Amino acid sequence: MTLSVQSLRWSRGGNLVIDDVTIDPVQGETIGLLGPNGSGKSSLLRLLAGIDRPDRGAVTLDGTDIGSLGRRDLARRVAMVGQHAHTEVDIRVRDVVRLGRIPHSDVFGRDEGGTDAIERALAVTGMVEFADRLWRSMSGGERQRAQIARALAQEPEELLLDEPTNHLDIQHQLDILERVAALPVTSYVALHDLNLAAMFCDRVVVLSHGRIVAHGTPSAALTADLIEKVYGVHATVTVDDGAPAIRYRRLRSSVARA
Repeated sequence: MTLSVQSLRWSRGGNLVIDDVTIDPVQGETIGLLGPNGSGKSSLLRLLAGIDRPDRGAVTLDGTDIGSLGRRDLARRVAMVGQHAHTEVDIRVRDVVRLGRIPHSDVFGRDEGGTDAIERALAVTGMVEFADRLWRSMSGGERQRAQIARALAQEPEELLLDEPTNHLDIQHQLDILERVAALPVTSYVALHDLNLAAMFCDRVVVLSHGRIVAHGTPSAALTADLIEKVYGVHATVTVDDGAPAIRYRRLRSSVARA
């Protein structure tokens, strides 16, 4: 069993954001959360992380409602990486990663095994050589890898990532998702790029107006009809090495050329 959602419903400001969502992953899967802006991806991640509470339904961890778990206990098993990470303090990467050990520290700040966990997290994310670098000296992709290392230092069983490839160049997009897909944890990853989802996700969940409109392997879920229905664009979908490759077809524009 793992981090699951059953019949989840959640409203914000009187607007229905998540509507009857159920996801039951297999341990170790990488699950892509897809859909246009406003479809509910980030909101679903916040519910999975226990940041927000659903109006109806439940988020469960090994069958236990996460609302009944303490924040510390939950943080030992579930880690989240948001879209943006800013700090005014010019902190070293190793110290950023060390923040992930807070749930495992006692009231005196002691953390047995913390040093080993930090070193493992740095190694898995390819950040060992950056450990003593200052935060502001790094690129966006390096900072994102540092944040993933911080999350892995929590030694979670579930990893939640909200647009981890946003604003990154192609090399860093591929590098980050390849590393995430190789991790021995269950990962929920919100993505905009359907081709990246097809390459690295075991399953995808496509949301539209807070509801699941497709759920399955990338090759089963990401059809041309589905893409047109959800995203409002024409696409050609071909299968390359078992994964769908999506090519968007240009629409006739009503904008006159100069």
